[in-house]
Amino acid sequence: MTQGLTRLGDQKIARIVYSEEEIRARVAAMGEEIAAHYGPDADLLVLGLLKGSFIFVADLVRAIDRPLHVDFLVASSYGNATVSSGTVRLLYDPEAEFEGRDVVIVEDIIDSGTTLERLVPMLQARNPRSLEICTLLHKRLTTLSREARWVGFDAPSEFLVGYGLDYSENFRHLPYIASL
Repeated sequence: MTQGLTRLGDQKIARIVYSEEEIRARVAAMGEEIAAHYGPDADLLVLGLLKGSFIFVADLVRAIDRPLHVDFLVASSYGNATVSSGTVRLLYDPEAEFEGRDVVIVEDIIDSGTTLERLVPMLQARNPRSLEICTLLHKRLTTLSREARWVGFDAPSEFLVGYGLDYSENFRHLPYIASL
């Protein structure tokens, strides 16, 4: 690791939590699990929560051996902080039709659960055939009204960056997941 990759001002990488190889293997397995869950005729919509999930979504959809569509929505509860504000702002609402479709919400990390608790009822009101949650990381800090069906890793209670996760828009580009 070079200094430029691991430090930003007073924030620096403390340790690598999940290596690039561990992530690659787990994402491939999750893609296989999702493909097995849905039949070949499913009308599958993978809905990524931006910005943090963009790398995960790209790798995941390539690992799902089924026809599918991809769309995104943008919700924010962190801003420039390392702790969720508790207020979710919806910045971009997907244009894809939900009614009658199998929708998989793809999240980078479930921390407080605030974002999903607000989004799931809104998306359920659009009458999808099914609605499931897939997350790369789950901190298990709360019980959600709808738990994630697919979880990549149970994450430690640390602020994590890399593989799309950021601190104030930095560190997303790291190919591994690390703790600040």
